[in-house]
Amino acid sequence: MNDKKTIFSAIQPSGTITLGNYLGALKNWVNLQDDYNCIFSVADLHAITVRQDPKTLRKNILQAYALLIACGIDLQKSIFFIQSHVPAHSELAWLLNCYTQFGELSRMTQFKAKSLIHKNDINAGLFTYPCLMAADILLYQSDLVPVGADQKQHLELSRDIALRFNNTYSPTFKIPDPYIAKTGAKIMSLQDPSKKMSKSDANVNAFIGILDDPDVIMKKFKRAVTDSQADVRFAQGKDGVNNLMSIYSCVTGLSYEQIEQQFAGKGYGDFKTCVAQAVIDMLIPIQDEFKHLMKDKAYLEESYRNHAQTAMKISYKTLAKVKRKIGFIS
Repeated sequence: MNDKKTIFSAIQPSGTITLGNYLGALKNWVNLQDDYNCIFSVADLHAITVRQDPKTLRKNILQAYALLIACGIDLQKSIFFIQSHVPAHSELAWLLNCYTQFGELSRMTQFKAKSLIHKNDINAGLFTYPCLMAADILLYQSDLVPVGADQKQHLELSRDIALRFNNTYSPTFKIPDPYIAKTGAKIMSLQDPSKKMSKSDANVNAFIGILDDPDVIMKKFKRAVTDSQADVRFAQGKDGVNNLMSIYSCVTGLSYEQIEQQFAGKGYGDFKTCVAQAVIDMLIPIQDEFKHLMKDKAYLEESYRNHAQTAMKISYKTLAKVKRKIGFIS
């Protein structure tokens, strides 16, 4: 490793990666690779807090790995592996369970929210998965973790766990800080801009999948909720327009002021069409590269296995230190 700071981030293999995922996280991952030591993972262990069909899960893991490479993860610059291929994640998660208080986990808002959605499967993994997230981060002595607003609480818990362990024994873990992008940190639903864009939305018009066909993308944007004022400007109470402006800004690099000037005197129809076309133009090269990668399964397997070996070497140094301080015999 060099003297650059280390960033860790992971994404679940959900089967659908949305435009919100891309603009809020993945696009930033790509931009970080020159300035940081980047360690990325497909978080398949996290995925099983919700019951999965094995065949579908295997497909989703491979597709997520290929899609993130297509989005710009550079295997020469970054470490990019599949989480379950590095056993240290599961082992450290158990150890950190024993340094995490029940009350801390019970206050996690995502646990409360997901418990309402998955009432018939409120399993222990759903309750304790913040400890696995802490293990993911702390194994690599991460300096920074790119997080959206909905994950800040989990990162704070990771920091608390690390501080508790360090204070109980001696300095062992780096205390990670959040890395939050200034623009596009939270892309909202196209149909209900008070909610985050989510693949699990019952209304398929609410989100854009980055593998959606161009015609589908155009139709979804044309159906996006706006308001009755018909002027493109960023303002309180214009949540739908604000969301479209945020997306357009992320894709084009234009400021809100420049966007307002571009669409002065124009209606929402023109604006929606331009936003959609900008998104389509951005996604077509990603979609083409994804199709190319999925035809080369041997390359993908070689890549994720080699990168898992690299991740194991780093993670086991931290895990061995933790076990020694707890008192286990090596």
